[in-house]
Amino acid sequence: MVSAPLSVTPRRVPDMQASATARTASLSPSRAADFMQCPLLYRFRVIDKLPEAPSAAATRGTVVHAVLERVFDAPAGQRSVPRARSMVVREWERLLKKRPELAQLFPDESEGAQPGALDAERLARWLTEAEELVERWFSLEDPTRLQPAERELWVETKLESGLRLRGVIDRVDIAPTGEVRIVDYKTGKAPRPEYAGDALFQMKFYALVLWRLRGEVPKRLQLVYLGSGDVLTLDPQESELLAVERKLLALWEAIRRATETGDWRPKPGRLCGWCDHQAHCPEFGGTPPPYPLTIQPALPLEMPGQRTGEDRDTDTDGAAGAEGADATADTGGADGADGAAGERDGGGGAGAGGAGGDLPAG
Repeated sequence: MVSAPLSVTPRRVPDMQASATARTASLSPSRAADFMQCPLLYRFRVIDKLPEAPSAAATRGTVVHAVLERVFDAPAGQRSVPRARSMVVREWERLLKKRPELAQLFPDESEGAQPGALDAERLARWLTEAEELVERWFSLEDPTRLQPAERELWVETKLESGLRLRGVIDRVDIAPTGEVRIVDYKTGKAPRPEYAGDALFQMKFYALVLWRLRGEVPKRLQLVYLGSGDVLTLDPQESELLAVERKLLALWEAIRRATETGDWRPKPGRLCGWCDHQAHCPEFGGTPPPYPLTIQPALPLEMPGQRTGEDRDTDTDGAAGAEGADATADTGGADGADGAAGERDGGGGAGAGGAGGDLPAG
């Protein structure tokens, strides 16, 4: 697909040290997924900013995404499997230079090893696995016939309610006739059919943002699963994106209420085993750190056309509080152990405001 220019001015991910005020009331797909997966996880990541150990799976995802972004720098005829595989080591070295702490993923534990030395054998196996994921992509898409309009595109839009939606789209293709396709790479395996709708939540989020920016619903959403060699697609309808918008507004109201009341409830689930914060989670006998914000009475988030009062609890897209919103849907988290998307969409938000009512950016 040869792409025409996209009428959205691309911006790189902003400085994560930006002020909290500038990023108040914003939500990304990963942080929305965090809250739906477990409100307490959202608090740990966004408000408490608890550190998380790097994982080999997430780091591999970051490296593979970098390769698939830069493979298009070469002329179409030079986008080959050998060339792409050779880029894996270079992207790993680039990432390691930027984040030296990643060396702890492959420590040399042999007797007499120097501190900080890498286990060459383990690292080589890991790099080979990343190369195999890159090679599998060539069996799913033909990069010699693609010319993306955008790669790693930062997008942001502000809804009428004041809520900002933001994130980074892996790839945007635009046909000469104007149809838009949003593509996202996953280094994990495709979900079972019953979870396919949850997996597409992130893509509908991006489709909603582009629709609000361009005034046209994207033609196709495409998830490329490199771990299993599957491609999941959806041609979204306007009604679906409106439903996603209602859901996000209800979700943000629940986040706002939890922020003001300090009521962040854990939600045990199948991803708890991957969580770095078990020592602070009541479900595992832990105690959360002291809440850093001032507790204040919860106020409803004003949203155009939203019902108020008792009938709000009966709205299938609504949520009256933290407990309500996290029950609306479970996206299954950020690609299971493959959490690279969380890094690329900006990770946790800026620090929360104080008693004045500022909220943490999601």
